[in-house]
Amino acid sequence: MNTSDRTIRYGDDPSQFAEIYHPSGASRGVVVVIHGGFWKAQYDASLGRPLARSLAREGWTAWNLEYRRVGPAGSGGGGGVPETLDDVAAGIDALADVEGLDTSKVITLGHSAGGHLATWAPSRGRFEQWQPERVPVTGVVSQAGVLDLRSAYEQDLGDGAVEAFLGHPPGPADDPVEPIRQVPLSGVPVRCVHGRDDTVVPLSQSESYVAVATGAGGDAQLLEVEGGHFVLIDPDSRAWARTLALLDTF
Repeated sequence: MNTSDRTIRYGDDPSQFAEIYHPSGASRGVVVVIHGGFWKAQYDASLGRPLARSLAREGWTAWNLEYRRVGPAGSGGGGGVPETLDDVAAGIDALADVEGLDTSKVITLGHSAGGHLATWAPSRGRFEQWQPERVPVTGVVSQAGVLDLRSAYEQDLGDGAVEAFLGHPPGPADDPVEPIRQVPLSGVPVRCVHGRDDTVVPLSQSESYVAVATGAGGDAQLLEVEGGHFVLIDPDSRAWARTLALLDTF
């Protein structure tokens, strides 16, 4: 499978769409692929397509989700908080409108800033702004996710990306969009895959999240792999093979 079966729009903005990739046989479940790029407009859904194709070959229905990012509106931008989160919530809920699709198992899989969004998504139903939650997330795979915005800000990850995303330095009012401050995710397992040699998003982001989540009684585990930040989204890598094996455990 080289291209998506079709593109489905969930809003009027050019960035409000998802590409659906169907397996050739019965589906094992839905994986929502959320690309990274520090929430910046210059990075787009093309980053998720190789993973979506691989997932479909492995029997999963892949939902490669695009969303508004930080930057000028009309060229992939118009996002940040809350617009990016609005789109992720609406984009996942749009699965309910795909005819014949079983949404009893929906796993979010996100890389880098996409890992932040993937791990945030199961908590969205806690907040009136993102209710009603039509399609619950049943599992999360965070690939080198930015899971603690305050420490990411302090470390200046992405050259000021956190402040640009939030619109200000992070503080207590941002807890609703902070994955590490939404633990535990009741009934939703989180698996953090992270390269030991990652110099873009340090391993400590996943280590801290798993420690805090398990300390709060959540189901969270860390899988360390060889390599850096981008090996995780290489479908020919051992890191990706191990990520596919993780999906089998949900």
